[in-house]
Amino acid sequence: MTAKKKLPVGIEDFREFISEDFYYVDKTGFIIDLLRGWGKVNLFTRPRRFGKSLNMSMLKAFFEIGNDPALFDGLKISREDSLCCQYMGKFPVISVSLKNIGGRTFDAACNALRDVIGKTAMAFPFLAESSRLTDMQKNLYHALTEVKNGFFTMPEAALTASLQTLSMLLSRHYGQKAILLIDEYDVLLDQAFQGGYYNEMSGLIRRLFSSALKSNDSLYFAVLTGCLRVSKESIFTGLNNLKVLSVTDQRFDEYFGFTDSEVKELLAYYDLTEHYNSIREWYNGYLFGNASVYCPWDVLNYCDLLLTDPGAKPKDFWSNTSSNFIVRRLIDKADRQTKDEIECLIAGETITKEIRQELTYSELDHTIENLWSVLLTTGYLTQQGASGNNQYILAIPNTEIREIFIRQIREWFTESTVRDTAKLNQFCEAFRSADVQKIEAGLNAYLWDTISIRDTFVRKSLRENFYHGLLLGLLRHMENWLIKSNVESGEGYGDILIEIPGSRIGIVIEVKYAKNDALDDACAEALQQIEEKGYASRLLDDGMTTIRKYGIACYKKHCKVALG
Repeated sequence: MTAKKKLPVGIEDFREFISEDFYYVDKTGFIIDLLRGWGKVNLFTRPRRFGKSLNMSMLKAFFEIGNDPALFDGLKISREDSLCCQYMGKFPVISVSLKNIGGRTFDAACNALRDVIGKTAMAFPFLAESSRLTDMQKNLYHALTEVKNGFFTMPEAALTASLQTLSMLLSRHYGQKAILLIDEYDVLLDQAFQGGYYNEMSGLIRRLFSSALKSNDSLYFAVLTGCLRVSKESIFTGLNNLKVLSVTDQRFDEYFGFTDSEVKELLAYYDLTEHYNSIREWYNGYLFGNASVYCPWDVLNYCDLLLTDPGAKPKDFWSNTSSNFIVRRLIDKADRQTKDEIECLIAGETITKEIRQELTYSELDHTIENLWSVLLTTGYLTQQGASGNNQYILAIPNTEIREIFIRQIREWFTESTVRDTAKLNQFCEAFRSADVQKIEAGLNAYLWDTISIRDTFVRKSLRENFYHGLLLGLLRHMENWLIKSNVESGEGYGDILIEIPGSRIGIVIEVKYAKNDALDDACAEALQQIEEKGYASRLLDDGMTTIRKYGIACYKKHCKVALG
């Protein structure tokens, strides 16, 4: 029996894919379409984890002088003889990834950028001795690669001209203009925005890109990738040859992400076809241009999990793979209308919003309306077509992202509504004193201020988890209370158990979602479950002498509280 190819979880280098026999979903059609319709400078914007870095690595492996043509044997591009003859292995390629660059200060970020560009230049050591370069040009190369005390020393002027300089040196050496690849170009700007030095960094990037992309006679063409499309006036000033291909563009739409047929083929190869429907429900649903695609990161991680645990259920693999800083800032500005619109999205409905194709980081959080553009470009939402001038129909793409909304964005809304300490103290103390009316009034107020989960589309367990999580977040304000969630007690797992030191009061809370607004019935069901399962037994074993039992029923934005 022939051994299966390895699943490429976390692999982004094209050469490694092919040479180490990883399973590869053939995206070399990207090269074909790029060569038949490329601009001088091409910017592709897609969410994180949709294969941008792998595609950039593929471009480098194809165009680079001294490449191994055998890497492309059997792939789509290998059938394009004229393109391969004209372009394969014919260009010096400068490949720079900014995805892991960061720094708390401008100086730290500049040093990180020097390190990336310096190491990129060091990949061409022959330039130091090239007979085709003058001594002055060799000195320029030394300025890019000089290291002292473990750090690259290039001054700022050399840094901002570095990509243009390297292009010129390679062009002189090879007698051929260079191709420039810049992966995740916007990460530095995102880090700068978080760190408070955005204006300084955007100025540096503007000068770097202007010299490399605008006034660079040694440039054949360039490809950039990123998550956000940053305003042309911000860092691409005067760059009239920029071709932008975003998630709404129909060109190149199938080359970032897995198509349905590609997923079916992958599942068949690993004998996982029986999981197709759950994978489609959880990880499909993104519409890039006219192509419906899956998030590759999720599909590969879940398949990898299934190969070791055939009974494994789908889960969220995506939420911790990128920065949520901007989304978090915008959530703080959410008004009642925004919260209602998020509830509609969670319920499986759509909303129509104007999408700003260009933004500067400095203006991102000037208005809550920018939230929708950010959620679309970062992958929290997908578009389902245009409905007018810059107006797009937006939806949550799949179950994975819907659960992220329910869990993560609910937590952010909760954080933004609990800043009134006095009000929160009164709410929590009402549980100690068994003041049902005050608990009910307080929780209803918090439910009105946050988002809620509607009946449609979301399964009952998730709706209950939402209200459970909201209440748990509020009660954890009391730092001296011992609060446990879903802990074993009696013959089951109580939703929330609380021990209050000193007063020796124990509290049991069971949360139910009330079907069809039947709040009284749901409260009675919750209290009955507390008694039948003996949830109070753990509190009694721990020495609590007074036990409060609360059944709490929630429906949309209102609740009912009953004391047992």
